[in-house]
Amino acid sequence: MNYNNDQRLVAFEKLLNIMDELREKCPWDQKQTFETLRHLTIEETYELSDAIIKNDLNEIKKELGDLILHIVFYAKIGSEKNAFDITNIINSLCEKLITRHPHIYGNTKVNNENDVKQNWEQIKLKEGNKSVLGGVPASLPSLVKASRMQDKAAQVGFDWVNKNQVWDKVEEELNEFKDADEKYKEEEFGDLLFSLVNYARWLNINPDDALEKTNIKFKKRFEMIETEARSKNIALNKMTLEEMEQIWQKAKNIK
Repeated sequence: MNYNNDQRLVAFEKLLNIMDELREKCPWDQKQTFETLRHLTIEETYELSDAIIKNDLNEIKKELGDLILHIVFYAKIGSEKNAFDITNIINSLCEKLITRHPHIYGNTKVNNENDVKQNWEQIKLKEGNKSVLGGVPASLPSLVKASRMQDKAAQVGFDWVNKNQVWDKVEEELNEFKDADEKYKEEEFGDLLFSLVNYARWLNINPDDALEKTNIKFKKRFEMIETEARSKNIALNKMTLEEMEQIWQKAKNIK
């Protein structure tokens, strides 16, 4: 499915015109602000994430459309405030992409994707970022934040030499957690999780995706226990652990 430039421009112009009309005529759209859209944008982002986890391409397409709508909506509100518009946004993005890809638009030489990421972080510091970690949003979920901070720190050389050292750190944190006094358990558990996230990075595993897939798997298997209980007209809390375990093991064999 390939569209020429004219078709893409027509489609985007149509969306911008619809946004103008909705903002002018629709009571709901007229009332929206940056603040009222914020939580909806977060929800849409998670819906896209769900679609990606499920590898549902049609749903991914739909959710991407919803996110594009939000971007156009924010741009419309920005233009009403004489702060920015969609043209400013796109031009600024283009300038940033050109600046941060000197291996494409300049004379910088790179050997692999790690070189690209290292250059990216160095350019951001030259642009005025006071910290390599400054670009990690404070509101990110903790698991994602840990992964992003570790990845960014690694791009400037703050990293282990090999994955065996990383696993040694996991085992060290596990032992510290096991041996910790009760008042330090939470802190040590956090250290353990952080080290596991780091090990996942070395294995090219996204820890948030991995955990979400396990969440989905757990939900599916537990719901089979609930279904079995209903079919036998047994209250779930009246089933024995052994009965639940039998159903759980059966569920594990169903893909």
